[in-house]
Amino acid sequence: MPMKDISWTKTSWRQFPAHQQPTWPNEAAVQKVLAELSHLPPLVFAGEIRSLKALLAKAVTGDAFLLQGGDCSENFSQVTAPKIREALRVLLQMAITLTYAGGVPVIKVGRIAGQFAKPRSSDTEQVGDLVLPSYRGDMVNRADPTMESRIPNPKRMLKGYNMAASTLNLLRAFTRGGFAALHRVQAWNQEFVSQSPMGRSYERLAKQVDQAIRFMETIGIPVDSPQITQAQLYTSHEALLLEYEESLTRIDSTTGDWYDCSAHMLWIGERTRQADGAHVHFLSGVLNPIGVKIGPSYDLDEIKRLADLLNPDNEPGRLTFITRLGKDAIEKVLPPLLREMKKEGRNIVWSCDPMHANTITAASGHKTRKFNDILSELTSFFETHWAEGTVPGGVHFELTGENVTECVGGARDIVDDDLNLNYQTSCDPRLNAEQSLEVAFQIAEMIRS
Repeated sequence: MPMKDISWTKTSWRQFPAHQQPTWPNEAAVQKVLAELSHLPPLVFAGEIRSLKALLAKAVTGDAFLLQGGDCSENFSQVTAPKIREALRVLLQMAITLTYAGGVPVIKVGRIAGQFAKPRSSDTEQVGDLVLPSYRGDMVNRADPTMESRIPNPKRMLKGYNMAASTLNLLRAFTRGGFAALHRVQAWNQEFVSQSPMGRSYERLAKQVDQAIRFMETIGIPVDSPQITQAQLYTSHEALLLEYEESLTRIDSTTGDWYDCSAHMLWIGERTRQADGAHVHFLSGVLNPIGVKIGPSYDLDEIKRLADLLNPDNEPGRLTFITRLGKDAIEKVLPPLLREMKKEGRNIVWSCDPMHANTITAASGHKTRKFNDILSELTSFFETHWAEGTVPGGVHFELTGENVTECVGGARDIVDDDLNLNYQTSCDPRLNAEQSLEVAFQIAEMIRS
């Protein structure tokens, strides 16, 4: 039945094809977990979601810029105060670089507090001599290369909720308890970053920010306002496990509207954005800001239909298109998309994911990405928008605050032989803190120009 002929409820997605869902071995156990989740408190609140949407509306016109980043796939074992603090730190460093050097307000959205599930290209994967069910993220199964670990366990959804709640609790403490205050911009510089060329550039910027704050204080402008002492970080993840998302979808008591309270912003992946699919139908009925990943083989008519389904009122801030096109394809495939959406007057936040379409396999067998390929796609993204008279509104990265060696290149010139030094990801390669800061300076230059 066509989607338009079905009235939306938070369970109506079940009437549509749902891709990338786990095959749970025990349906009774699933229902028990979902019943428990549906009675737990929301992780985020409708007022926060509306605030993010209002900020994203400014990114449509170029009056703000979206910075979205975090882990490819969060691991339960990494939900610790130091890991969360370092992830927040690198986003704060990138944001202050974009704000001060680029001269534009930055909307900070983490891939955090819920990015526990991952789509996979195959139901199985080979690990050594074993063919195992694919690892689908800690909310579904475990990464250990054993048959037992790969059995989907619905109780992991409940653990995912608890891990997300713990992460949000720490993020709110860090962002409102002094850690994110602009007085601390110099203290954010990690040791391994501060000793690098990018760290020294950041140190100069941090001193300028510090001087500006001291000048404000000297002439009597209050520097104890929330704008100086606090930061606002929003959360996001791919809305992949629809049963989990359904259980955390609630009616806002002040408006009577439906919101998915698992995160402030949710996105639909390249593998699940079928216009007649369950993911699109489900997210069409909640009022969160929605992202859609778009790869190079997109069909223009389908993208237009997605815009109709997900943002029928053309509301600014509701819809973000996250293009993941690859450095070799972007100059060819992005312009037709921009022209058509501009011609139709669509209000869209255009964001660039320069990571996913630039993944390669090193001689060592590690999945990796070249820093210069990432920069190349970013540069083409900005230049194409300028040429078409449209607004480059944001960027979307897989990154970490740790000193990992997963992407080659950058100021320290990580090479293939270095990947073994500190390759930690359980899924896709991420920029480390230094590489993240370096790319922020490059983006700031493009925004400023």
